[in-house]
Amino acid sequence: MANTAPPVSPLAPKEGFPALPVIAGVRFAAVEAGVRYQGRKDVMLAHLVAGSTVAGVFTRSATRAAPVLDCQKKIGLPSTEGAAIIVNSGNANAFTGRNGTDAVNAVTDAVAHALNIPASRVFSSSTGVIGERLPEDRIVNAIASLQQELAEDKIDQAARAIMTTDTYPKGASTVIETAEGPITIAGIAKGSGMIAPDMATMLVYLFTDAKISQSLLQSTLSDLTDTTFNCITVDSDTSTSDTLIMGATGQGPEVTAETLRPFKDALNGIMLDLAHQVVRDGEGATKFVEVRVTGALTHADARKVAMATADSPLVKTAIAGEDPNWGRVVMAVGKSGAVADRDLLSISFGDILVAEKGWVAPSYREEDGAAYMKQQDLLLHIDMGLGTSSATVWTCDLTHGYIQINADYRS
Repeated sequence: MANTAPPVSPLAPKEGFPALPVIAGVRFAAVEAGVRYQGRKDVMLAHLVAGSTVAGVFTRSATRAAPVLDCQKKIGLPSTEGAAIIVNSGNANAFTGRNGTDAVNAVTDAVAHALNIPASRVFSSSTGVIGERLPEDRIVNAIASLQQELAEDKIDQAARAIMTTDTYPKGASTVIETAEGPITIAGIAKGSGMIAPDMATMLVYLFTDAKISQSLLQSTLSDLTDTTFNCITVDSDTSTSDTLIMGATGQGPEVTAETLRPFKDALNGIMLDLAHQVVRDGEGATKFVEVRVTGALTHADARKVAMATADSPLVKTAIAGEDPNWGRVVMAVGKSGAVADRDLLSISFGDILVAEKGWVAPSYREEDGAAYMKQQDLLLHIDMGLGTSSATVWTCDLTHGYIQINADYRS
């Protein structure tokens, strides 16, 4: 497949890929292995020093890919050895039977041998076409080159190597100042279509120089996933390959009782930033949409309404057409399964009150709604008027571009 890069999403960060800081104790490399694409790097390797802790969250899809199953078996195993993450794009190694397992073993064993670490400390991911056998020999043959290319300052190359239908690489970072010195966190992600995570999001790799136990890192990552990556949707389809892995090298200050909250807040910011970038790169997207639900009886009900609205093809196509069709939001609330009362419900587009008390708001003017819908960043606010629970999710519009990308995906 030739390297025919799609136009960059109009919602992409205007400043481009950020300058991510070096994370002490982790090195990166990316090479062109020809897994599927030609003329672009498609395999990345991250090598973490001995003593690093690794945590992960993975898709709960019943048809999850062989690399996901392998990672799930390895995450949490006690070890003081180094660790590695190897990722290929172009082929998901999903629904590939025994061949998929054999391919994972071949790749992880080769990385383990090259880096002199146990295979149980090598975590692999694959993203791309489902149901095609992974040409693992191309990845194995590239490992020597990957090892030679390893450097602290190549995380940007790693971000580009994991892209499939993405139109831009995604990265974010932050530094937390503590009494013992700074703690640095950096992360990269890929994702554009097949985005309705049931764990984390498509592929995300986070790194920190903090010293933190595996159990605390795991619980922190799992908790923050629910309010970040599990709150985005592009097309309501959950991938077979969703993987979120975080490595902590222990080369910086320890996360203590005093610094845990700042650490979690900073990590949450990075995860939310990357989650939003995935939505902003939604296939064919022209609008970034926040769906905020308040006044629900329970959090579960608030989330049901938020996701029903964010996933609705009718809502999303109305947004694409810049049509302030609030009736479609009413429809989404009604179908969600949440407790709702028509006469207590209110709907706003940004600061514009559109509907309340079972009818269009007296102050609403259609031309105001139409003007608001022309913006790139939109807020749909639904107040259920029943309780105190809330939920927020993020989505994008549904355009002809989404259809074209996915109709031609394997062509």
